[in-house]
Amino acid sequence: MRTGTADLPLHGGRAPRWLFERMTSLAREMTLAILAEEGASGLLRRLADPVWFQAFGCVLGFDWHSSGLTTTACGALKEGLKDLSGETGIFIAGGKGKTSRKTPQEIESACWATGQDAAPLVRASRLSAKVDSAAVQDGFQIYHHSFFFTTDGSWAVVQQGMNEGSLMARRYHWVPPERFDWDPHAAVAGEPTRNVLNLVASEGESNRTVAVAIARENPAKLVADLTRMRTVSMPRHHEIRLSDLHPDRLARILLATYERQPEDYTALLSVPGVGAKALRALALTAELTYGEPASVRDPVSYSFAHGGKDGTPFPVDRSTYDATIDSLRQAVRDTRAGLTEKSAALKRLAGVERALIPTAAS
Repeated sequence: MRTGTADLPLHGGRAPRWLFERMTSLAREMTLAILAEEGASGLLRRLADPVWFQAFGCVLGFDWHSSGLTTTACGALKEGLKDLSGETGIFIAGGKGKTSRKTPQEIESACWATGQDAAPLVRASRLSAKVDSAAVQDGFQIYHHSFFFTTDGSWAVVQQGMNEGSLMARRYHWVPPERFDWDPHAAVAGEPTRNVLNLVASEGESNRTVAVAIARENPAKLVADLTRMRTVSMPRHHEIRLSDLHPDRLARILLATYERQPEDYTALLSVPGVGAKALRALALTAELTYGEPASVRDPVSYSFAHGGKDGTPFPVDRSTYDATIDSLRQAVRDTRAGLTEKSAALKRLAGVERALIPTAAS
C-alpha cells in the first residue's frame, strides 16, 4: 500500500504548441522503449503508479506541481500513439472535458477494428468513472478520463477530478481490480480532505450489502424512511447530511433499482441514473436504520512510494527504497537485452545504490 500525498494545484493555460509537439514525440519514443522491454503489461502497470506517472510528466517537461500535468501527459500519449495501435496493440480513449464523454464510442471503434468484444472495456471505463464521481464522495468532480487498453483486454485508467473551492485536483489510477466495490484503486494522489464518504472502502462491506438490499425493495418504503429521517436531530459530526437528501427526487431513481434488482453493489453502480445522491441516501438508510456505518476514510491514503530526503511528503522509507532498487535490478536482468547495454545499466544502478548508502547512514 502506498502512503503519502502530493498536492496538485489547478493551473490555467496550456502547453505551447512547440512544447506539446516535443512532448508527443518524447512520449511516443519512451512508450515504444517500455513496450520493447516490458510489454503492454509493463506499460499499464507504470501508468497506474502515481509516482511513475508524475515523473513521466516531469520528464516530458510539464510543471511538476500543476494539475495540467495529468491532462497534458495523457494527451501527448494519445497523440503520439494514435497511428501505432496496430503495431503496439495499445489503444487510448477519452481525455479531458467533452472528449472524456466520447470514451465508449472510441473503445467500440477500436474494438470493431480488432474484432474484440468492447462491452467489458466499456463497462470498466464507466464503472471506474462512476466510482470516483459518485461512490467516492470527496469533493472532487471528474473532468478528465483516459482509458488505456490492449488487444488482450487488459486496461488502465488515469482520471482526474477538481475541487473548485480549494482550487486543487486529485488523480485516480486504476488497473483491473478484483472488485469495483472493494478498495478498487491502484492509487490516488492528491491533497487529503475531510468529510469524505467512501462507499467502496473495504470496511464498508456491511453498509453496501444492506444498501443493495434496500435498493431491491419497493421505493415507497425508503422514501418514507428518508422523509422521517429528515426530522431527526443529527449530531454535528455526522458525515452524511440529511439536508442534502430530497426523497421526492430519489423516488424515480430508486424505482429503476427496484425494477433491475441489482445482485451486488457493482451492479447497483451500473444502474443508469444512480449517482452520488442516490448512493448517499442508501448508505444513510443502511447506517441509521440497520446500524451499518459507511466508511469516511479518504482513499488518497494510496499515494506516493518513497518519501523525500527533506521529509516531504514523509521521510524516505529505506526498506521500501532498497526493495525498489532490487526490483529494478531484477527487471533489467529479465529484459534479456544486449549484454553490453545490460551490464552498463546494472553498473549505473549499482553506482546509485552505493551512493545512497552513506547518505542513509548519515
